[in-house]
Amino acid sequence: MTTDIPIDETQMQDAVYSLAASPDFQFGEGGLCFAARPSGLYRSDDGGLTWQDAYVSLELQEALTTAVVVISPDFETDRTVFAGVPGGVVRSTDGGATWWGALLPSPPPFVLTIVVSPNFERDGVLLAGTMEDGVFRSADRGATWAAWNFGLLDLNVLCLAISPGFASDETIFAGTDSGIFRSTNGGRAWREVDFSPDLAPVLSLAISSQFGSDGVLFAGTESNGLYRSSDGGQTWLPVGQETLAGPINSILLSPEYPARAELLVLAGDTLLVSRDGGRSWIGWPAEGHPPENITAVTAPHGLDAGGLLLAGLADGRVLKI
Repeated sequence: MTTDIPIDETQMQDAVYSLAASPDFQFGEGGLCFAARPSGLYRSDDGGLTWQDAYVSLELQEALTTAVVVISPDFETDRTVFAGVPGGVVRSTDGGATWWGALLPSPPPFVLTIVVSPNFERDGVLLAGTMEDGVFRSADRGATWAAWNFGLLDLNVLCLAISPGFASDETIFAGTDSGIFRSTNGGRAWREVDFSPDLAPVLSLAISSQFGSDGVLFAGTESNGLYRSSDGGQTWLPVGQETLAGPINSILLSPEYPARAELLVLAGDTLLVSRDGGRSWIGWPAEGHPPENITAVTAPHGLDAGGLLLAGLADGRVLKI
């Protein structure tokens, strides 16, 4: 079932770039949800029934384009949200009610992607990938940032993925215009992964919850479909070539992967799900008419068979599926 979550008509003017929802989010009932768009960041505190300008406390004179929004892995206790904007990262520690910004070193980079350490409560680490200016790293919960691009030969960073075992392995992957880079020292230095430049750009990455033991990483490309590595990025094989077409804009893995070998991709503007690790695919939802022109997706409660998704559309609407 697909249901439209209403957004004020005056807000329905531009595409949803990114979505994030609190762990207690219930569609139409409660919890927080954020939608990042060219016109700014929008926040719902009632399960998507109503939406407000999240940046109202900043008293902006013009729209602050927002490419990405993420919440802390400890959101239930720290209420922390990060959003990537031209020139820096803005942060809220009260669930998006008020914000303050941290400017990145000049020239002002455009932040496209953000990842937060799974051990954020203790290490305070997060990284931001930018258009043309590489990777920036903060170790003080987003207060200050420094560029860490040693070995990063392509500074157009389109996506990032962080190891669930980051506290011990310090592993991060960056997808770029020309391929994939890996850091094993917390993002301070990078080395190119053996991923053919002919397959790039890499638009999306997703990493197994058991990466330390299974080494599984998925990469979504702009024109060549989905690829999977089972050895930490050393070798790659195509996945679902006969089914997956168009750019792979987003990849979601089950939090229990590989015990539950479920993954969902946004292929072009269509959602496809696999329950067997990528061997077979069906549209989501399996029944009815899937929405068109999807630009962003998130799964607040994982990918179980009865779960629902939030999908952002090119016209600014947010749907529950």
